[in-house]
Amino acid sequence: MSKFSFAFSPCPNDTFMFEAIFNNRIDLRGYKFDIHLDDVSQLNRSAVMGQFDISKISYSAYSLVSHQYQLLNSGSALGHNCGPLLIAKSQIDGKDIKNCSVAIPGVNTTANLLLSLAFPELSNKKEYIFSEIEDAIVKGDVDLGLIIHENRFTYEKRGLVKIQDLGEYWESITKCPIPLGGIAVKRLLPQNVKEDIEAILRDSIQFAFSNKEKVQAYVASHAQEMNEKVMQSHINLYVNQQSILLDALAKQGIELLIKEIKYLYPGRIIQYPIFI
Repeated sequence: MSKFSFAFSPCPNDTFMFEAIFNNRIDLRGYKFDIHLDDVSQLNRSAVMGQFDISKISYSAYSLVSHQYQLLNSGSALGHNCGPLLIAKSQIDGKDIKNCSVAIPGVNTTANLLLSLAFPELSNKKEYIFSEIEDAIVKGDVDLGLIIHENRFTYEKRGLVKIQDLGEYWESITKCPIPLGGIAVKRLLPQNVKEDIEAILRDSIQFAFSNKEKVQAYVASHAQEMNEKVMQSHINLYVNQQSILLDALAKQGIELLIKEIKYLYPGRIIQYPIFI
């Protein structure tokens, strides 16, 4: 029996998709999975070190790990006009943005890559855990914040305003859904094993869609925002048919994002094939 380490985030979209693996609700095809949960920024750093056999990563971080990981076609988080949000206490004139400080959820996150594309003049960046960014703005530690995950549903309650939805920005220039995060698997694993793992993830997501009430407790136990409506809104935005299986348009968006990475960081080398 083979055992693999599998790391993903405690965010509702991931815990919803993979609850069936954690609780052995589906056929795991004779494999066992050692589950690890962590913030996506830390998962990106762990992937650079090759720590886990299977790991959630930001698509923008893939260029750092392509020599040892490939992407699965199942388990992705893609959005339609609903990407990371740039927020502030009040509206800021476009001419003044270049002088602002901004809290980001990690240097190698897709959110930060999109911010670099949309606002290249924003250079004063400070890294925070994603759940602490709203507080940093409210306290005045930074002028702007780049929020992800559940925070897109909570910032207005704290009197904060949207400057730009970077998902809307991405789709306006590419006509593709915004590729936020995906599941990477060790490149050196046998091809049939990688295909088995992908099928298990796909079965887990399909189980969650068909048994939402059964996975709810696991999702709630890890969510930063415990409000059930917020958790479900988060899942509805980022778990969809593309999560079950990427289609051609989704893959096109991922490949375009990787091209932008190569443009911004010309020294990075992408090893192909990208997908298993």
